[in-house]
Amino acid sequence: MSNENSLHTIKVLIADDHDLIRQGLKSIIAYEKDMVVTGEAANGEEVFTMLELYKPDVLLMDINMPIMSGIEVLKKLKLANNTVKVLLLTVESDKKTILQAIEIGAEGYILKGSSTEELLEGIRRVFGDENYIDKSLVTLLFKRVTHNDSENKVLKELGSRDLEILMYISKGMSNKEIGAQMFLSEKTIKNNATRIFRIIEVRDRVQATIYAIENRVEELFLKNH
Repeated sequence: MSNENSLHTIKVLIADDHDLIRQGLKSIIAYEKDMVVTGEAANGEEVFTMLELYKPDVLLMDINMPIMSGIEVLKKLKLANNTVKVLLLTVESDKKTILQAIEIGAEGYILKGSSTEELLEGIRRVFGDENYIDKSLVTLLFKRVTHNDSENKVLKELGSRDLEILMYISKGMSNKEIGAQMFLSEKTIKNNATRIFRIIEVRDRVQATIYAIENRVEELFLKNH
């Protein structure tokens, strides 16, 4: 995260049709010196009014809402090239919807019931121009995949360092954390990640995580070390 971002108070808009959940999220964020809740929306339609009114940095939004769902809101935002970072709140039973959202391209995904630390990290990471996927959700995605014994041809284009970086990305580690683990700079990791995404034809870290899981990147890396 740049110094400019680190000095910026992150403006968060909360969108959820349950008042109790909105109040709980507000209470959590209220304790953080670098965040402020600028507005609330109880349905998908209200989101657009609040976005125009408050210009938030991060939209913390339930994936299932009345009038207009989180998926519909996300589609509309992406089509309009809106720059707000979208962090979706979801539940385990929404696997199909989560995969749909990943295809459209939200910046982050948090499971309802995850820890306060996960939520706050997710907000900070998407604000800092990183994608974020809840570690619990990564575990859930591991459970949904069916292993394919044939190694993906694309993986053969990746070197040992590439596989290692992709493995750490799939564990939810930030560029800074991966750099520390591999004794490389954060910028080097970011540049390598961009190149890896191009090779495996994914858009972001979330899609890269799913790719790594489905193609057993960790197993492949460990097998060769």
